Amino acid sequence: MDWYSRYVLSWELSNTLDAAFCIEALERALAISRPGIFNSDQGAQYTSEGFMGRLEAAGVRISMDGRGRVYDNIFVERLWRTVKYQEVYLRHYEDMDETWAGLARYFAFYNRERPHQSLDWRTPHEAYFGIQEAGGDSDIADSYAAAHAVATPVGLRPPSVATAPLGCVHLKSGQKRS
Repeated sequence: MDWYSRYVLSWELSNTLDAAFCIEALERALAISRPGIFNSDQGAQYTSEGFMGRLEAAGVRISMDGRGRVYDNIFVERLWRTVKYQEVYLRHYEDMDETWAGLARYFAFYNRERPHQSLDWRTPHEAYFGIQEAGGDSDIADSYAAAHAVATPVGLRPPSVATAPLGCVHLKSGQKRS
């Protein structure tokens, strides 16, 4: 996620804490944008040699949250809370393919249709790509979106059992849904 615009550059789904799915998402994000600093928590996926090595190879500085400091990565924590309450908790997914499809729809909605108060009611897509919809003129936004469609990570490929098991949603077992 780009912290300024809240644009989700890439995401992946897994039911393991293996680093491979995070590295796949990182590769897709780096193909779109190369940040100066990458921030994450201290999870095993993010501290793995493969993940950190990929960031270092790209010349990206690494920032890690302090232990027990959820506010260090508040934008990402807020994103997952939003995804859970506006999508995951409202659905009953039967399998991984259905879960992946549901999340793909949601992230497309989140990036392109869901305005954010902190972005002066623009969508993350508008903020990330610098689109200003003056007077509701969506033709400019539509042509810009079409030209940058490759930058939209959602829906790049359908999941397969081998490459997309469930879990990057990071629902912790025993977590209350209140």
